[in-house]
Amino acid sequence: MLESLFVPTFIVALAEIGDKTQLLALLLAARFRRPWPIIWGIVVATLANHFAAGAVGNWVASLFSAATLSWILTASFVAVAIWTLIPDKLDEDEESSLKKYGPFLTTLIAFFLAEMGDKTQVATVMLAAQYPHFVLVVLGTTLGMLLANVPVVLAGNFAADRLPLALIRRLAACAFAVLALYAGYQALKLSGLV
Repeated sequence: MLESLFVPTFIVALAEIGDKTQLLALLLAARFRRPWPIIWGIVVATLANHFAAGAVGNWVASLFSAATLSWILTASFVAVAIWTLIPDKLDEDEESSLKKYGPFLTTLIAFFLAEMGDKTQVATVMLAAQYPHFVLVVLGTTLGMLLANVPVVLAGNFAADRLPLALIRRLAACAFAVLALYAGYQALKLSGLV
């Protein structure tokens, strides 16, 4: 049961490193210099977005066998590993038009929109399809987002220039490749091929 919480937390925290929403968190922290409304905006936006993604994943789980879901999860981990290697760019025009709403509402809207179709949202769909405890998956993916983004918000611009993002992206991609190998092994077992 706790696996439904801890695995999504770990996976999303990894996927979020260098992601556009992490860059957005940095930009918001630099612009508003008010970390707590930004953090609460991240929490609410992520819960709403990942709840919807988790509901889709929960529904997808009812459509496929456990073996098929494991193969889909394997392919998803491979895709996210590759996707992680591609640096995200933030569309600054989108964020600047929201600035007039203050730090909480700007963060809420910008994070919710930035997460649409993002790799962490895709991961949430797949994890909710894989694990039976839907609420724990959503809480885990939200916790993963917070683990990756709250330090960025609190540190603001201080750490941005000092983090070796290319190395971090490569390490995260390797971790996803390992997860893909594990999911592939599970898929082989469920298919009766091992």
